[in-house]
Amino acid sequence: MVRVFDAPRERVWAEWTEPERFADWFGGPEGEVPLASVSMDVRPGGAWRLTMYAGPGGREIRWAGEYLEVQPPSRLRFTVTDRPEEDRFELVTVVLSELAEHRTEMVFEQRGHMAVDEYRRAQRGWSSFFDRVDARLRAPA
Repeated sequence: MVRVFDAPRERVWAEWTEPERFADWFGGPEGEVPLASVSMDVRPGGAWRLTMYAGPGGREIRWAGEYLEVQPPSRLRFTVTDRPEEDRFELVTVVLSELAEHRTEMVFEQRGHMAVDEYRRAQRGWSSFFDRVDARLRAPA
C-alpha cells in the first residue's frame, strides 16, 4: 500500500512510534485502544503490545509484536499478531520518504502466513487506520 500524507516525515514517524498517537489511530473508526494498554519499546528487539476493543460489541483483541528494524524517521520493520499465544506473526515494513512541500510518501507492506482473502480484509482494515492517520495529520499540530 502506498499513501501520501500532507505532513513532514517526522510527524508521520511519530504516528507510528509514540503511544498516544498510535493508540488514537490504530483500530480505525471501529476500534478503541486504551492508552494504558499500549507499550512500545521502539528499538531493534524491543516489544510492542496493545489491546483493541473492536466493532459494536467491543470484541477484545490483543495485538503484539517485536521491532526488527528502526531507522528514524525513514524505516520501521516489526512483527504483528492478534494471537500472541500462537507464536505466528506477520511482518510489517513501513518506509517513509520525504516529498516536496513537506509531504511524505508511506510505503506499507505486510507479509506472512495469511490466505489471500485475509490479506484483502487486512488491507481494508489498514486503509481505514491510515485514513485516521491522514485526518490526524491534517489537524493543526
